[in-house]
Amino acid sequence: MNKNDYTIRLEKKEEYREVENLVRESFWNVYRPGCSEHYVIHVLRDDPAFVKELDFVMEKDGRLIGQNMFMKTVIEADDGRVVDVLTMGPIGITPELKRKGYGRALLDFSLEKAAELGYGAVLFEGNIGFYGGSGFNYASRFGIRYHDLPEDADSSFFLCRELIPGYLDGITGVYQTPQGYYVKDEDVEEFDRAFPAKEKLKLPGQIF
Repeated sequence: MNKNDYTIRLEKKEEYREVENLVRESFWNVYRPGCSEHYVIHVLRDDPAFVKELDFVMEKDGRLIGQNMFMKTVIEADDGRVVDVLTMGPIGITPELKRKGYGRALLDFSLEKAAELGYGAVLFEGNIGFYGGSGFNYASRFGIRYHDLPEDADSSFFLCRELIPGYLDGITGVYQTPQGYYVKDEDVEEFDRAFPAKEKLKLPGQIF
């Protein structure tokens, strides 16, 4: 991969279904048999918290190979403040191009644009092994807790990166996932029928 063989730009409305299929292919059987991420992005685009200025696709040789999106959300601080932050994803790369650097390039570009727009921090669920290379750390290091998670539970999946240095200084509190990420299985199933049939498999490493 080199920087001259891809472009990153804003998603176009006429590409919605193509992007949804890309996300479906990227996440199919990864975290669960089948996936719900393609329906999640379909729902989130109509959510008031959706950030249209940070809705990106990656293109290579005339076809879409990746996407990333952001949503506005908040930290409910222990001192009563409500702190505006972003959450991110789903972020996906077409399966045959995973682990070749495209995901990192898309991630870093997206974060740079979010910082340019003045957003202070991004919090989301991910693997520190990958996202740590782009400046993320455990949210617990910032004093931010994941909503509804018991205090003694493993929170290593919950990550944070400040886009404005010091943005979270002096803040402890609870992060709230936007409600749009919570979708019903039956709605996912109905939406998925409009796509080509794929086999759902129970595989090692799935978490749902």
